[in-house]
Amino acid sequence: MRLAPRRLLHIAQIGFFEDPYQRAARELLKSWSTVGDVAEAACNAGLRVSVVQAAAEAERLEINGVQYYFGPFGRSAATPGRALAELLRELAPDVLHVHGLDFPREVLSLSRVALELPIILQDHASRLPRPWHRRLWRRSIAVAAGVAFCAIDQARPFARAGLLRPATRIYEIPESTSRFTPGDRTQARRLTGVEGDPAVLWVGHLDANKDPLTVLAGVKAAIRALPRLQLYCCFGAAPLRARVEPLITADAELRARIHLLGRVPHERVEQLMRAADLFVLGSHREGSGYALIEALACGLPPVVTDIPSFRVLTGRGAVGTLWPCGEAGALAAALQTAAPRTDAAARAAVRAHFERELSFGALGTKLAAMYDDVAEGVQPTMKGECALHPSV
Repeated sequence: MRLAPRRLLHIAQIGFFEDPYQRAARELLKSWSTVGDVAEAACNAGLRVSVVQAAAEAERLEINGVQYYFGPFGRSAATPGRALAELLRELAPDVLHVHGLDFPREVLSLSRVALELPIILQDHASRLPRPWHRRLWRRSIAVAAGVAFCAIDQARPFARAGLLRPATRIYEIPESTSRFTPGDRTQARRLTGVEGDPAVLWVGHLDANKDPLTVLAGVKAAIRALPRLQLYCCFGAAPLRARVEPLITADAELRARIHLLGRVPHERVEQLMRAADLFVLGSHREGSGYALIEALACGLPPVVTDIPSFRVLTGRGAVGTLWPCGEAGALAAALQTAAPRTDAAARAAVRAHFERELSFGALGTKLAAMYDDVAEGVQPTMKGECALHPSV
């Protein structure tokens, strides 16, 4: 007797965050590339995926097998709940995957619309809410079948604050993946003008969280052991630029080695990552770390802070060097340790790790396992302040 083929699970990935620039759908997807990347990763894993995204204008698209539905589902819409309810009745998904923990009212409304459907919430660098907001957050998280974090350790503050129930399933899933690939370093250096031994690349805002002041101090301390070091900095927002630039200008050693590139096109970031020897960041907290994921995709060895998401993304330092936040001396030592390990074999190992853990295929497999788990109502098997499903 032949068994009927299993019906594909239909996943609705929902984004309540509203674009402040009110861009059209295709332009928004180009700017928010991770929306499409996560959807395509799930689609490539054999799932049917619909993306439901809050937007000023209603629009429907199909791209690479994913259906996109843009419309007035956010807070600024006159009747967001009604529009979303009508769309969900039309789509009839099996699982709802909501991006972000910062939309408790929307999630509670969603749970009333789709009473029988499991809801997954995914953290995107959410901070603990103010105490007077925690009751609302507690209620919204309680309706979720599971919550995804890049690193299990990121769930613990929410559990300690009483926002996660002991029985809540917690999944360790990276926020996204990358389409970047390794390339010829010599050619990339010709294209970008990057030089140095090592050539170190920074991609991140010049803000207190990324901590460029500590990175500059660490580079300064490393120069004696690495006299040919050059640091290239790509950044968008730069609230600390007024402090960073005078430090560089006043120091002859830094002035000869630090290159503030500012904002560069995304495709040029890929070339810079191919040209560099090491990737550095001083972040104190990250939801995951998109720039780090891109560096790993290029096979670029990272020298990054020892925070939960970076530990997970690097395989707990298996393909990178981790150093304590805010400690310039530790960064200098980490740069000296990592500098000799930038040959082709090291870069191949970094890319192999990306393929295993962070590629489209890897992310799709993890998402599919999570969706299957909540759709089947499997109970967690690990006890503690929160339960991590062992297959994810």
